Amino acid sequence: MMKNDFEEVNRGFTLEQAVQEAGRCLHCKNPRCVGACPVNVDIPGFIARVKDGDIRGAAAVIARDSSLPAVCGRVCPQENQCEGSCILGVKKTPVSIGRLERFVADWCRENSAGPRVEKAAPNGKKVAVIGSGPAGLACASDLAKMGYDVTVFEALHKLGGVLAYGIPEFRLPKDTVLQHEIDSVLSLGVKVEKDVIVGRTVTIDELMDREGFKAVFVGTGAGLPKFMGIPGENLCGVFSANEFLTRNNLMKAYDPEYLTPIRMGKKVCVVGGGNVAMDAARTALRLGAEVHIVYRRTEVELPARREEVLNAREEGVIFDMLTNPVEIIGDEKGWVRSIRCVRMELGEPDESGRRSPVPVAGSEFEISADTVIMALGTSPNPLIARTTSGLETSRRGGIVADEQTGRTTREGIFAGGDAVTGAATVILAMGAGRKAAAAIDDYLSR
Repeated sequence: MMKNDFEEVNRGFTLEQAVQEAGRCLHCKNPRCVGACPVNVDIPGFIARVKDGDIRGAAAVIARDSSLPAVCGRVCPQENQCEGSCILGVKKTPVSIGRLERFVADWCRENSAGPRVEKAAPNGKKVAVIGSGPAGLACASDLAKMGYDVTVFEALHKLGGVLAYGIPEFRLPKDTVLQHEIDSVLSLGVKVEKDVIVGRTVTIDELMDREGFKAVFVGTGAGLPKFMGIPGENLCGVFSANEFLTRNNLMKAYDPEYLTPIRMGKKVCVVGGGNVAMDAARTALRLGAEVHIVYRRTEVELPARREEVLNAREEGVIFDMLTNPVEIIGDEKGWVRSIRCVRMELGEPDESGRRSPVPVAGSEFEISADTVIMALGTSPNPLIARTTSGLETSRRGGIVADEQTGRTTREGIFAGGDAVTGAATVILAMGAGRKAAAAIDDYLSR
């Protein structure tokens, strides 16, 4: 495991390893793994083909339900979904479903052997998909297969959404793995308009009234960062994890050949304990900093995937548990000098069932730092809701949409993924995009 470069850390299966692992599947009559997959991939079906060495056939099975297998095989929380429901996991190690999915996708890419995808005849109906993240790509892919004339509108200069700007290169290579999956979606005839900020460049009403789109899917994600609201958060050297990761992942600030500005101090504190915090910490480590994760609960309560926590610890990230910042302190020039923190102890469980952290009286202390990265979650950008009449939002800023269909409070407009739920997982966003595609087809077929 390397911590000095941005090469992919985790290596996939060889063909021999994949066939051997596939042989462990019990092919249950009622496969719980399928029910636990948000896009309902026929997991036993593709694994059976891997076992027989028919990798192209396995890819065809996956392609019926997932347009991003190489991505999902790398970043999905399989331990909480398909693998977490594997019956073998009750007494033994569950089948490595995620790594098998990744193997199939990688093998097809490396051998130019992707599955043929059937498309319906064009029906002439135009659908706009706003956002090219996992929800938007999944929705666009399914609609294109159904024969719709699909255009994806993306605010940034590259497609992929959070897959491009949020997930580091060492977890998801962009120019090879991600771009290949995006190209596969575009090969279905999906059109793209980049650098279009819907709500500024054009409104949803204009898309529908002037440009002839019969339905719109909003999959704009949750890119609005959250902060603690403590003194000193406006000091120089304080980043949101969103900005920090976008500069590095999308704009390649880690590469000396690119001119994207990024200031990386010698000692970095990342506040938070989720996957984004681990991504930010491991990125800062690769840029040469001493990195501390500052988290107010214990390691048991860390919401990040166990694999990500293990990798971060093995690479040298320092974990300061039961620690909560109360102030960021600057020097005379307005740059971060340290963080004032307070020790915490766990009290009664909160609404989520986790024990609530309680400050320990008189326990304040300082951690020296010259960079602070706030990884406290994100919320949906309010721009589209503000510029689209009749589109209701929730208390947390997400677009109100039916969980099964993505229907919003505005006729012809559907939404899904993080734009509705707030920050969640890639595969849940894909599931929402697929449900919305089916609902849009039903809506436009009447």
